Amino acid sequence: MSPTSDAELRSDCGSCFGLCCVALPFTASADFPVDKDAGTPCRNLLADFRCGIHSRLRDNGFAGCTVFECFGAGQKVSQVTFGGRDWRQHPGTARRMFEVFGVMRQLHELLAYLGEALTLPRAEPVHEQLRQARAEVDRLTRTSAEELVALDVAAQRAEVNVLLLRTSELVRAGFGGRGKNRRGADLMGARLRNADLRGANLRGAYLIAADLRGADLRSADVIGADFRDADLRGADLTDCLFLTQAQLNAARGDAATTVPPALARPAHW
Repeated sequence: MSPTSDAELRSDCGSCFGLCCVALPFTASADFPVDKDAGTPCRNLLADFRCGIHSRLRDNGFAGCTVFECFGAGQKVSQVTFGGRDWRQHPGTARRMFEVFGVMRQLHELLAYLGEALTLPRAEPVHEQLRQARAEVDRLTRTSAEELVALDVAAQRAEVNVLLLRTSELVRAGFGGRGKNRRGADLMGARLRNADLRGANLRGAYLIAADLRGADLRSADVIGADFRDADLRGADLTDCLFLTQAQLNAARGDAATTVPPALARPAHW
């Protein structure tokens, strides 16, 4: 079987059984207008598993839906793990399907990171290890529902993270001592306008509502960084390491924001 392609690591809602609209819970907040329990279908989910207000999500208070990205896990679970059997026609599969979705999303996220790492020339010293890790994670995505639910995902993430961190170090070494270490830093609301953050370590940093207008984030490692409501207008995100579509979707930007070619400029910008 062919390995999971980059295209398969992007959401294809038409091939999914609305899993994110059912499996995940949400709480009334700035992102959602109502509460919803895990395993309960969203009130906007139609019979064909499409969203009834997809083009008006933000207008109706469902901004959180426009931020979410499953990395293609939805269609993998729907069409591969469960062979096209949906939870409505086969209600006995529902609980297990929703459990598997959470695991698959994490595995697909790892595949995306590993795939990106393999495109980086400076990471060539660990390319073989990265290829082996990607092949193993890809194999896991094709195991049975029972095996997936029993998988120690945290251990898998920790193992892959060692390689991703080494990749980051190799890439950012080109910036010498200039790359700032802000790993896990609390930068909520920070004034970082026009900041030189080239090659910075921003892993897991809290950048909620930070002012990053005009900031230079080229080759900065932003894996796990929280960009909710961060102002990225005019910022340069070229070659930003491990930036995801979900992180972009959560932020604010404009036509002057330089977005990596592998990602799409959010419609709400």
